[in-house]
Amino acid sequence: MLSDRNIEDQIAQLRSPNNKEAYRALKSLIDASERSDEVYRRIETFIEMMRDSSSYVRTRGLTLIACNARWDKAGRIDEVIDAYLEHITDEKPITARQCVKLVVQLAGAKPNLLPRIVSALREADVSNYPDSMRPLVQSDIRESLLALDSRPRRALR
Repeated sequence: MLSDRNIEDQIAQLRSPNNKEAYRALKSLIDASERSDEVYRRIETFIEMMRDSSSYVRTRGLTLIACNARWDKAGRIDEVIDAYLEHITDEKPITARQCVKLVVQLAGAKPNLLPRIVSALREADVSNYPDSMRPLVQSDIRESLLALDSRPRRALR
């Protein structure tokens, strides 16, 4: 288990220009998020990160929000879901693709958000992406919709 100090250090590393360091910190925080709500206590930091000018930082914030959704008893993610879902069509297609994949995990932890997530996926306009990326984003959207549709209904309640 990470100490509070270690968690703060790992969070600081998420903005590192060294992508290897940032990724290592992200992995550590994801692992810690699976075990307890220690990382969730910094949810405001991750919400702030999804507004960052760096697509790498945005993606890390989106990832940690999804990974910590299971601990969100206060409904903080519910309050920012529209801003989260905007990243389904993020200006950077790589960030969009990650977000599209992450919403499946998010819906598993927050089934009350499923209708909004499905609606955002179905209404996503990917026409602004280059021809090389558009089919990939469209395919990710289809896969996420299928994954969401195939989930047992009782698991989503």
